[in-house]
This record gives sequence, C-alpha cells and structure tokens, in this order.
Amino acid sequence: MVQYKEVKAEILSIGDELLYGQIIDTNSHWISQELDKIGVRVVRRTTIGDSRASILEAFSSAEERADIILMTGGLGPTNDDLTKPLLAEYFQCGIELVPEALEAVRTFFEKRGRELTQINRLQAHLPTKCTYVPNELGTAPGMWFQENGKVWMSMPGVPHEMKKLMSDHVIPKIKEIFPLPHIYHKVIKTVGIGESWLSELIKDWESGLPQHIKLAYLPSLGQVKLRLTGFGEDMEQLEDDVEKEIQKVRLLIDKYIYGYNQETLQEAIGRLLKIQAKKVAFAESCTGGYISHLVTTIPGSSDYFQGGLIPYHNSFKNRILGVDENILKDKGAVSEETVIQMAENVRKMFHADFGLASSGIAGPGGGWAEKPVGTVWIACALNGKTHTKKLQLTQDRMLNIQLTGVAVLNLLRQCIEGKTE
Repeated sequence: MVQYKEVKAEILSIGDELLYGQIIDTNSHWISQELDKIGVRVVRRTTIGDSRASILEAFSSAEERADIILMTGGLGPTNDDLTKPLLAEYFQCGIELVPEALEAVRTFFEKRGRELTQINRLQAHLPTKCTYVPNELGTAPGMWFQENGKVWMSMPGVPHEMKKLMSDHVIPKIKEIFPLPHIYHKVIKTVGIGESWLSELIKDWESGLPQHIKLAYLPSLGQVKLRLTGFGEDMEQLEDDVEKEIQKVRLLIDKYIYGYNQETLQEAIGRLLKIQAKKVAFAESCTGGYISHLVTTIPGSSDYFQGGLIPYHNSFKNRILGVDENILKDKGAVSEETVIQMAENVRKMFHADFGLASSGIAGPGGGWAEKPVGTVWIACALNGKTHTKKLQLTQDRMLNIQLTGVAVLNLLRQCIEGKTE
C-alpha cells in the first residue's frame, strides 16, 4: 500500500444566530460530505458566536490541527460581521478595495434594479493577503488564504452561495494543491445486538484490521452500524480490501447483519419477502399501526404486505381477532399467550405467510409490579410454528413504540431467514 499524507480539514461556522438555534447549520454537514468525496478528512466542526476573542481563538486552534480551514458566515457589511476584519488581524495585513470585487457587487445590484450604497461598497474591501474569489450568487465574496503551508477559505453563510463557491472554486483548488488519497466507506447494518456485545464478538477481527482500514461503531435506535473506512491511492484495491474484511466479520456476526450502507430494516424485510414471494400481516396493539407504517413507506410494499389490524381494546382482540376471552382474562393482553393468538389469527385472516403481533405497556402509565411500563410481548407466526419474545424497554412511550417496531421487524427477518434463536 502506497503511503500518503492524510489531509485534514476543520470547518468553522460563525454567527450568534447558530448558537441561539435561530438557524440550523446545514452548511457544515454538506461541506463534510463534499470533502469526504475527495479524500479530505474533517477532524473538527466548530460553531462560534460573533465574538472577537472566540473567533481568533478558533482560528489559532484550527491552524494547529488542520491543513485546510473552511469558514462560513460573518461576511456581511455591518458591524456585527467580524470574519473579514478578524482574518486581516490574524494574518497581520490591511484591508483594501478590490476593483474586481467592486464591479461584481455593482453588477449584482444593477441587475436587480437596486442602488449600490456606501455600506454595500464595503463588501469589495478585502484583506490584502487574500485571493479574491467571486461570488456569483451574492455580494459577499470568498476569500482564499495560503499561509504557512495551510489553506484558508472564508465563504458566506447563505447555503446556495456557499455551495457554488465550494463546487466551482474550493474543491478544484484543493485537489490541485494536495495529493489526496481515496476514501472508501462501507457500512454494515446490524440489529438485535447491543454495541458492547457486538464489540466483544468482533474484538479479535477488529484488532487485526489492516492499518489503512478503520472501524467506527455507530449505534442508533435498536441497531448498530459498523462503518469500515479505507484510505489509499487505488479505489478498486480499497473496495476489494474492505470487502475481504467484511467477509471475515460475517462469519462472526452473520445472524445480526440485515443490510449495508443506506438500506433500512424495512427495506431489507421487503427485499427478503420479495425474493421468497412471501406475504405478511400485522396485529398491533401497543404500537398502534407504527410497524405497518414502516413497512408501507417502501415502494412496492403491496407485493408482500397483506394488511393489518389495530385491536387496541381487549374486546376487539376477542371479537375481531379471535383471541380467546379466557386468555385475555387470565393472562392479560400483555402476555405470551395473547400475542401467539394475535399473530396466528392475523396470519390466517389475511392469508399471509407470516403473522406478526405486538402487545405491551407503552407508558408512561399503566404498569404495575408484575408488568412494569416497557413490558412488551411480540410474536411471529408461520405455518406450524410461532416464535415469541419478551421485551423489557424504557419509561418513554414513543421510544418504546419505536424499539418494539425494530424488534418486531427483526423477529420477522429472523423467521424469513431461518435464524431464530
């Protein structure tokens, strides 16, 4: 593997409005994605208010960490916009009128039938050490600095203006200046196992990863994503190296893997059902139709989703779904016996290959010592056998509904693939 120097970037988002929550910083997210595509690693993203001391401190810290410092915001002509004067202070230079920038601002206002005011003329005054970068969509120009082997670029905070500057000027110039490696990501999607248990299973494999491949754990609601990132000069070789490592780890955790990259659990379920030409139906109590909603968000779900019921009240579990009245009375709605009958009966009612059921105490009230809030039973019925599972979840109602949805879909996946425990 050819050795290369990792190129690091830091993104500085400037403006009190970001810290107050009045504006959401979508710029940093987009910039990170674009840099990743060309092999630049973002090591930090920082949000700073309109404070001289905070901005200068951020400049100094970023210069220590990164090869490339990209800034957005604080470029207006008013007194609270500090980026430009503080860049001049940081680089120990003056600010002068740039005729080319003035003409661009004048043209911008003329095209819109507006007068160029004295305050707008200030937009054309730039630090003498910067290279003027035209902003075709606004009045605040970009400013490019190269000092002490570092690259700095200041851009407006307006997203569409920033994106055009990045795409037309910043990305091409970075690629021209830095010898960049390729970066290749692949995400393994797992469900049904917690992060700590997963890490224990794969610790030997993880410790044996090649130096140019890194692993990150990305836990989410009821799931854990394993992101493998390869760095190198040859993209085809990187992809091959990462795939080899995936094949190794599959031997250890295959029963927990449901997909890769952007595939969701409900998409994976749909794919499996289509491959086997199987149908599914749901009987949902505590989840209130949430699982059916997840399944039907996928285009083409009518190929495998037969329908569902939400018999929330016990009387309808009995009258519509046919759950034995004695079971409801003796065992309760939140019981293994109840979800078994719910799953088996909804499967028959909708002529499905798989019938799924959920019944539990979502909270925040309704629990007691024997069955506290967060107690949920789920079941999956297929021809000749019904699999069940008891969940002990949280005190949060919405979280319990979402976690139950993940658990039900995972139980369905296990039944389709024949991987039930």
